[in-house]
Formats: sequence, structure tokens, C-alpha cells
Amino acid sequence: MSDATPDPSYDPAAEVVDICRDLIRMDTTNFGDGQGPGERKAAEHVATLLEEVGIATELWEAEPGRTNVVARWGGDQGEPMLLHGHLDVVPANADDWQLHPFSGEVQDGMVWGRGAVDMKDFDAMLLSTVRARARAGRVPSRPLVLCFTADEEAGGHLGAGPLVEAKREWFEDCTYAVGEVGGFSTTVRGRRMYLVEAAEKGMAWIRLTATGNAGHGSMRHPDNAVTHLAEAVARIGRHEWPVQLTPTMRVLVASVGELAGTEATPDNALQLVEEFGPAARMLGAVLSHTTNPTMLEAGYKVNVVPGQATARIDGRFLPGLQDEFLATLEELVGPHVEVSFDSLQDGLETAYDGAVADAMTASILEEDPGAIVAPYLMSGGTDAKHFTKLGMRAFGFAPLRLPDDLDFTGLFHGVDERVPVDALEFGARVFDRFLGRI
Repeated sequence: MSDATPDPSYDPAAEVVDICRDLIRMDTTNFGDGQGPGERKAAEHVATLLEEVGIATELWEAEPGRTNVVARWGGDQGEPMLLHGHLDVVPANADDWQLHPFSGEVQDGMVWGRGAVDMKDFDAMLLSTVRARARAGRVPSRPLVLCFTADEEAGGHLGAGPLVEAKREWFEDCTYAVGEVGGFSTTVRGRRMYLVEAAEKGMAWIRLTATGNAGHGSMRHPDNAVTHLAEAVARIGRHEWPVQLTPTMRVLVASVGELAGTEATPDNALQLVEEFGPAARMLGAVLSHTTNPTMLEAGYKVNVVPGQATARIDGRFLPGLQDEFLATLEELVGPHVEVSFDSLQDGLETAYDGAVADAMTASILEEDPGAIVAPYLMSGGTDAKHFTKLGMRAFGFAPLRLPDDLDFTGLFHGVDERVPVDALEFGARVFDRFLGRI
């Protein structure tokens, strides 16, 4: 059956809500330290959903319970494309939530739970669309690799990272990778704008270790590890990184500048980003490098000066500017403090052009005529960092038409994470159109 054949019974969104709810109910919390239930249960569920419609799957683990799912589907025309999502989620404290974070409840027109926006919503869109197409015989002409990974929330070191090395044959001929955190809507000056991820900041999870002379807390200790560390942390945390517009953000702020009737420049970029309302929290962070102190550890008793103190810094640097970022970091750290990295991954950026980008734009506009589609640089990181090592161009495209009053970016890793039911259904319809175009 071709995509052009009318079929009133065909509905790519028919299962999206139920699949999303089922995935949320499977606790796949990733604490980042080896604890947690792992992704095995969710991975087996995903494999079953694909096998039910005739798509053969393979499960692969870097460690027991840290399970990845890979499948091949589609035709044989053109170069293969990777469609990927992750199955793990960050921790959630149930006492902080209005509804239990692993309930998958539907309330107020939304699906609630950890992973509702990061990123079991996209997993559900992809699965619902693929299952509908497989049942209807609407197989895309392009060969597709479907991949659902473990450990993305801890950098992918037990998921996409080793997976692309161990199973390189699955991915090495793919030219594009399409995954999470893109295609969601914001409203700027009354116009709905969909942001497609075309770039990601690099990630530097920094460990600072200060050393000094240990001893009794009542004596003089000019060589104090805690003092050395505190001074370094304060310098890093207070440093004002300059605004630098990457190619992707030049396109985005120019789009906003056109709506605001002004020319976009580095000088007014922050002001223009404020036009995005709550989303400015994330978009303002991609106009420069960022370094946020997040953890401190030192000592074991109040009257004992420790010989060592440690801190963690979440550093994110603009794509292509890693060397500049690290050089400034060394200057800020100063003496007595050693720098190491729990994870250091470069950023990525690709131009928003070509047939795949055109298909994304057209698919959104067919469902929401009059909207604007523009690329953006994401402040966080995804598994795309691992897949682009094989030469793929990567986009984030999990389309959601969102209400103006929903602080969507604040829900990532936040309390009361939720996604509108109609946004999920919209996303499945858009993604179905996308698969029909590629």
C-alpha cells in the first residue's frame, strides 16, 4: 500500500498513548553509579512490540540488565537512516510529585510520569508509527535502523557508546541519525515555532581535586584543601562566558529577529532569546559555554582539616570550541587543584538543509500550516554524540505541538514530568508523514 492510498482506518497515533504509558510504568531509573533496575524489562517489551509486526530484533548488553534493542526495517532504496531513542530515565522522588512518577496516569489531558518528555514519548511515537505502517504494508522505501538504547542519562557509556563499537555493522552505513529533543513548539509573538535540533553542546563532567596539609582544625592551615577547592569552584561558577553564535543559533535568532523587526547580532541575542518565554532557560544556555558547580565532598569531622577535597562541575561547551573552553577552565582552576573528567564528549552541529531537513519541515507544516520551523542548538547531550562518530548527520525530531502555557523545557528531569495526549498524537502523525517522505 502506498502512502498516497486513502485508508480511513489507518491511524499512526492509535497506540501512541498506551505505549507511552506502558513504558513509563516500567521503572528504568538510571542513577549513573551502577545502581537501578536497568533497562531489560523495557527493552524486551520494545522487542515484543516490533516482533509482533514482523520486525526481527536483537538485544545487546554491555553489562547484565543494561539492554539495547536494534532492528532493521524498511526498503532498499537509498542510504540507511538511524532512528534512535533511549529507554532509561533519571531518578524521581515520588514524594515530590502530584502523581506517582511511574504510574503513567492520564490526568488533565496529559500523560504523567518520569520519561514522559525524556524520552519515552518519542519511543512511543516511533513504535506506534512503525507498527501502524508495518501492519498496513506502508514500508518506507529507505532502509531504517531502529535502535533503543540503555544508559543515555549517564553519558551512554553502557549503551550507545559500546554498542556502536560492538555492533558497528548495524550502523556504519547510516548517513543520518534522528532522535530526541527536537520538533517541539514554542510561541513567539503569536507565531508557533517548531525547533528542530541540529546541534548539541559538548559535555565536560569535570572532577576537581584539591590537596593540602591535613591536621587539627584548631591550628593554622594556610595550605587547606577545602579553601583551595572553594576558591576554584567560585571562580568557575561565577565566570561570565561571552556570547558566541554558532551557525545554528545564528539561524534561530535571525528567525526571531525577523518576527521582532530587528537584525539579530551577538549583542542582542540574549534579548531575542527571551522572546521564547520559559524556553529561554534552555536557549539562553546555548549562546555561550556554561559551567555549573553541582557537587562538593570533603572531610569527615568538623575539627579535622582534610588532606583532599573534591567537586564536580557540569560543563557544556559550544560545538567546535572544546579547546578554547578547556584552556579557559585551566586558567580558572588555578594552583593546588587537579582537573579530570568523568565524561568528555565533543559537541556536534550540522546544517539544517537537504532532503531530510526538508522532510521534517514539510511534515510539520502539513499538520500545522502557518507555523515556523527553525533549527536550534541543544544545551544537553544525547546518544547522537556516539552515532556521529561514524560520520552520520544528526537531528533531534520528536515533534510535539504544545500549549502556550506549558513550561516544556522545565519538565526535562523535573518534578511532575508530563506530556499532552494531543501532542503525542500530533507527534505520531507528523512522524508518520516524515517516514512517508524520506
